Amino acid sequence: MRYLEWGRTGLKVSEVGFGGIPIIRLGVDEATKVLHRAYDKGINFYDTANAYRDSEEKIGFAFAGIRDKVIIATKTGRRDAKGAVEHLENSLKMLRTDYIDLYQLHQVSQERDWDALTAPGGALEVLQKAKEQGKIRLLGVTSHSRTMAVKLVKTGLFATVQFPFNFIEDAAKEDLFPAAGELGLGILAMKPFAGGMIDNARLAFKFLRQFPDILAIPGFDSVKSVDEILSIYEQPNHITEEDLVGMEQYKQELGQQFCRRCEYCQPCPSGVMITPAMGYKVLAMRMSPSVAVEFLRSPMESVTKCVDCGACIKRCPYDLPIPDMLKKHYDMWEEHKLVSNK
Repeated sequence: MRYLEWGRTGLKVSEVGFGGIPIIRLGVDEATKVLHRAYDKGINFYDTANAYRDSEEKIGFAFAGIRDKVIIATKTGRRDAKGAVEHLENSLKMLRTDYIDLYQLHQVSQERDWDALTAPGGALEVLQKAKEQGKIRLLGVTSHSRTMAVKLVKTGLFATVQFPFNFIEDAAKEDLFPAAGELGLGILAMKPFAGGMIDNARLAFKFLRQFPDILAIPGFDSVKSVDEILSIYEQPNHITEEDLVGMEQYKQELGQQFCRRCEYCQPCPSGVMITPAMGYKVLAMRMSPSVAVEFLRSPMESVTKCVDCGACIKRCPYDLPIPDMLKKHYDMWEEHKLVSNK
């Protein structure tokens, strides 16, 4: 395993990290086996979030005896001070620790998010205070909007930035990553499989390994998946013409018909929770249908409020037929719900 001097963070991180969503569908014993396998193979960076159900609790249990040997990153989606403190304290409890190595403001993709975070009574001020108190070592940010992410990087307030990056969505290498690198931020590449759209690990990581200073955080749900991905890193990286053709085929097959979660479509005038509902298909693939049914119950039930007004289509930078896609996802959710209730 190669380790990175990660920007100016002062952290030395494994070249591959561990994304904490998939372990929520595992029992505690199996999740512990997967986490321990990753650690034994050299992974020292583990990324989770308060919103990832019991992911934090499982990570805390697995590493209770070796907390100082791992780097733990977690997140809050709350914009207010009270909510952010509640999330932080809960994360500390679940992770069985008195400090978080990297605490990230999650999904800051619109100006209104930033305005709320920086307003009096916003989350940023209390998290900066928590950093002074030693509860947080580094403060980072995640986003799905490149324009917003570049702005956040340039504030100088964050040690890291996390953004989607894969061979389908690679535009961040043109502006965001150079801006982050210039200021010494550690860079996290989320969604190395394009949110589940790429099912060829070899191709996915051949692409990512071209960017040795970027920390990719795939999710793992089995010992086998840990071994499969890390075996790719055991060989020199060489991208062939065949690989390039394979990547292009994925791009052609997917086209523009998948949600990037940029949230430009929000808010829906009828109250539809568009972004999480647009992700139902992928989430069901990643979490399992039985888990996704409950995890996204509120967003999926909100789809019935859609009146086909077209406001979301006008706002979408990718020209997605959002109402049609939502209806297909809703039908899928209904099918999964019936199976889960049997």
